[in-house]
Amino acid sequence: MNDGLKLVIIGGVAGGATAAARARRLSETSEITIIEKGPYVSFANCGLPYHISGVIPQRNSLLVQTPESLKSRFNIDVRINTEAIAINREKHTVTIKDLKSGIESDLAYDRIILSPGSLAFKPPIPGIDLPQIFTLQTIPDLDAIMKWISEKKVRRAAVIGGGFIGVEAAENLKERGIAVSIIEADKQVMPPIDPEMAELIHQHLRVMGVELFLEKKVKAIVEKNGALSIATEDGTSIETDMAILAIGVRPRSELAKKAGLETGPMGGITVNDRLQTSDPDIYAVGDAIEIHNPLSGLPGYIPLAGPANRQGRIAADQVFGRDSRYRGTMGTSICKIFSLSAGAVGVSEKYLKRMNMSYKKTIIHAGNHANYYPGSEPIALKLLFTPDKGAILGAQAIGTEGVDKRIDVIAAAAAGGLTVFDLEHLELSYAPPYSSAKDPVNMAGFTAANMIRGDHIVIHAEDIPGIDPAAALLLDVRTAGEYKRGNIPGSINIPVNELRPRMKELDKEKKIIIYCQVGLRGYVAQRMLTLSGFDAVNLSGGYKTWCMVNRLPV
Repeated sequence: MNDGLKLVIIGGVAGGATAAARARRLSETSEITIIEKGPYVSFANCGLPYHISGVIPQRNSLLVQTPESLKSRFNIDVRINTEAIAINREKHTVTIKDLKSGIESDLAYDRIILSPGSLAFKPPIPGIDLPQIFTLQTIPDLDAIMKWISEKKVRRAAVIGGGFIGVEAAENLKERGIAVSIIEADKQVMPPIDPEMAELIHQHLRVMGVELFLEKKVKAIVEKNGALSIATEDGTSIETDMAILAIGVRPRSELAKKAGLETGPMGGITVNDRLQTSDPDIYAVGDAIEIHNPLSGLPGYIPLAGPANRQGRIAADQVFGRDSRYRGTMGTSICKIFSLSAGAVGVSEKYLKRMNMSYKKTIIHAGNHANYYPGSEPIALKLLFTPDKGAILGAQAIGTEGVDKRIDVIAAAAAGGLTVFDLEHLELSYAPPYSSAKDPVNMAGFTAANMIRGDHIVIHAEDIPGIDPAAALLLDVRTAGEYKRGNIPGSINIPVNELRPRMKELDKEKKIIIYCQVGLRGYVAQRMLTLSGFDAVNLSGGYKTWCMVNRLPV
């Protein structure tokens, strides 16, 4: 136990404040000081958008700890409005500056925990610093937005960027009664998930009245009579009263670089599994560090509050002689989009393709609880796994209720080294109001395991346009009524219940590409035809997934 240390923590919020509280629980005699550049040492930044709408009515509810509460409960010296401007590693001092008085001084340390966080990215485009343009990362950011909305009687708002913060900001602005547009340079919102899954979010946002401008890169912003005109590179112009920048964040690593600490390719501070930097007396946590993803085995930058809290605790353990280790960040996340939830863990298919990694995937659509119990709603669940052993690489889920449960179960399974074969056997809580006897997680495990075993032979929606119609037949095995309401062009319809007596209508010289609504009946038909000597494959996720891939209503 390293009692009596001088511990300096640079930065508060999730990582720094957690580290400080943990440190005091481990040592009563050490001097613990938090240096925080802003006016608030510990606040719920993930809750900021929900004060805009009034879902969180009291602003003070977002303040987790204050300098006074940290002093009275933990005897921690908190210095707000104070910037750490240099780390003097040879002298073991930190040069700090009181931002109100301008006075600089040196603070001695035995150990440092860096928790400087991240900085909202502001691209170098004309007009980016106009007073009508805001970021949403801190309490002062929130205060500025609320004041502008109130004083200027804002009727229209644009959100530039469609990530977590952007989508949440759009939802809460809309809930406040403001007309909202999302402007996104990519072809989809929510970067952690794949395009076909994001299409469900796009359709829901439009239903809720949010205007989407996808694949629109902002070129310039100009002020017109107190309002804004946002011009994109393709010539589109969006008129608005204010804009929130939510393009993403970058690690605050300038202080570390200035001190000669190593940083990674994404600009974050490099740490080991003890959260030590290249200087063994300096640790780093939170949004400022680069991490290791245990599912992909690759480094990355994943700025999330949950990992930051765990990192703060582990860094404090290390400072005081406890050999805790950080196991990496899998990127387990969830986002509320009006009545929809979108969750993810691990890596996406986009990432796997970019890294040229081998994988298989399955998409299922299953009810969040028993279909016969009132109110059942579908969850779209995508599972990514290794082709041979079925190791979990990632998962994405979108639905109304129960998304968090499924993503959390898969995250726990992946963290424990379980495979898709283990998902088949998980014993999960079941009663009709909560789930089905075969939970969606089990169902994803069944389909994935069957693919590896060779029982379930699949094709994916994006592969269908490349099929030679002379060598293949598209077979819709839904009912005639379903087929009439919408089908894949060029397909024929034989309902699955009629398939056995009508097999003679099919050509064994052709590959039979089967689809149903969500994939289950298609799998039954595929097994039936395969065991009867046909070359048959099933469309993973069925017609619904085909619609998602092709941006058609689902």
